[in-house]
Amino acid sequence: MRSLRYYCVLFATTYPFAQGVQVPIQTSGLTLTLGGIPYFVPPTPVSNLLASIAKTIADPLMPFSVIPTTRTRFDEFELTKTVTAWKSTDDVWSESFLTGIYVSFNGTGRNPSVSLSRDVVKGLQVTLQSKQYPSGVSTSLPIPAGPYFLNPDNGDIFEAWRLFSDENQAFLYGTIPDGHGGFQQLSAHIDGAATETIAVPSRLYFTPTAERPLAGKRLGVKDIYDVKGLRTGCGNRAFYSLYPPKNTTSPAVQRLLDGGMILVGKTKTSQFANGEHATEDWVDLHAPYNPRGDGYQDGSSSSTGSGTSIAAYGWLDHTIGSDTGGSMRGPSGANGVFGNRPSHGAVPLDNVMPLSPELDTGGIFARDAKSWAAAGHWWYQGLSPASRFPKKILFPLDTWGSSFLNDPPRAGTASALFNDFIKKLEDFLGTTRIEFNLIQSWTETKPPNTTEPTLSELLNTTYADLITLDQLALVADPFIADHKAAHSGRSPFIDPAPLARWSYGRTLPPSQKGKALQDKTVFMEWFADQIVRADSESCSESIFLYPQSSGRANYRNQYGGPPGTPFGFSTGRIAVFAEVPDMVVPIGELPFNSTISGVQEFLPVTLSFIAAKGCDLMLFDLFAALQDAGFIRPVKTGARAFG
Repeated sequence: MRSLRYYCVLFATTYPFAQGVQVPIQTSGLTLTLGGIPYFVPPTPVSNLLASIAKTIADPLMPFSVIPTTRTRFDEFELTKTVTAWKSTDDVWSESFLTGIYVSFNGTGRNPSVSLSRDVVKGLQVTLQSKQYPSGVSTSLPIPAGPYFLNPDNGDIFEAWRLFSDENQAFLYGTIPDGHGGFQQLSAHIDGAATETIAVPSRLYFTPTAERPLAGKRLGVKDIYDVKGLRTGCGNRAFYSLYPPKNTTSPAVQRLLDGGMILVGKTKTSQFANGEHATEDWVDLHAPYNPRGDGYQDGSSSSTGSGTSIAAYGWLDHTIGSDTGGSMRGPSGANGVFGNRPSHGAVPLDNVMPLSPELDTGGIFARDAKSWAAAGHWWYQGLSPASRFPKKILFPLDTWGSSFLNDPPRAGTASALFNDFIKKLEDFLGTTRIEFNLIQSWTETKPPNTTEPTLSELLNTTYADLITLDQLALVADPFIADHKAAHSGRSPFIDPAPLARWSYGRTLPPSQKGKALQDKTVFMEWFADQIVRADSESCSESIFLYPQSSGRANYRNQYGGPPGTPFGFSTGRIAVFAEVPDMVVPIGELPFNSTISGVQEFLPVTLSFIAAKGCDLMLFDLFAALQDAGFIRPVKTGARAFG
């Protein structure tokens, strides 16, 4: 028997106390180690082996592997081929699960047989076969391939979930299904770990289908999305404690679960999805650690946990966040991953904490363009793909700083990386970039009924007005009132950043929201009519490019000034006001000399793509095609995105 060490176990039973009192004790699962690897055994079996093998097994649980086969003759060659494939595709299964095997025949041939040598059989404590074989045994429910734990006393079969430590402190907690359509917090903890523990099921359990194309993809969810059975904390300890677990899962999350994704945990958010800098602004929670470079770079916000975790952990496939003013795009750039702000309204945000409903969007992170595209096509179900890609590339000189055509950037710089990539994009699309000045375009083509001479004057307070007025009315004031009512008039603690913003919002007249929405609409209509127009074939007539991150250090141990109000207009606000998709793609990395590690490290360089509203799927398809062509590469986890 392979090394099997138990940490804790709770048995479902009742204990009779004095005077006939019955106190139920419900199992919350079992934590154990197998071959030096920690596992969680869920409390509920997935099937039962309709045969007793208790006399041959000494331990209370036996690790074993379920091996389906269509081959009429299953021999050592088939076993070796299966094991080799599993080693390369699954991070939960290991050879420790070859204590026993259950060969399940699902082919069409007659008289199937299992033919293993005496040496192989000798190395297996138990060899079982499905009922299609002579002397085979049945299971109460069919079970897919992969690693399991068998209770030899009663035949119960349990899934194996591997435990990982959240070393980058990106998660609020891990989750497992509760068996009733919702979730519960993971009770397991890795022995000796100083951070949260996350459990993941074997990838072998899942097979994608047309109905569930994302089957088995592991998902982390930003802690502003409601999930049935779980609390939503929004980055605030008092908020987390005040409100009970949710009775409903937000439609946005449910759509991904319906597609087959497996929720493994809630990720940290900066407080109430407001922008916060690591260390100086994060008070209630500790800011997650960006794994890139020296490991002490700011991870951006507010979808910080989602961005850092997808950059750090290979056992995680996707995370979701939100973007109101940059909360997806900032972490995408800082952590060097694929991430998007979609067209406004692309995914419903019911049962999601709002910052400003007129600006809020839901985005998804990934490490490669093709899996990102697959998830995007499923999640944004109201959108349609394009029949071809755009033939225009817009290059705003006032954002880039200069013309790369007239003044080619110096080799080894971020500008050189951007320029090299744009050249490849031009070749791929069969076009050349159009250099123009966005601010000058406004001056020359602005609506005749607009009095503001510049975009900065038109939109200087628009974002701040909307997010503060909306969040005060929808979140802050109800929360503060509820907290005072429950705690004898005591106010809850609020982090400095949201507190500063809310304080500004309380100075505004009620009419300010109408003015802000009017200015936003003016810009949105102008941008759609004059800059990035819709197209019947390519969906978007052009693609607007601007730099998202340039490989510059932003240390989390450096303190700035106190948080202020987010005034002003920048290129990053275009998608916010125009309601268009803005999608971030990693294109390279640059070295820097770290003051933390004292050696040369690398930080990501990422590029933002803007298209016309509703053209998200065209961009997803473009990035997948660019990856197939070798112009875009999947990123790795850890210190270097491309190292």
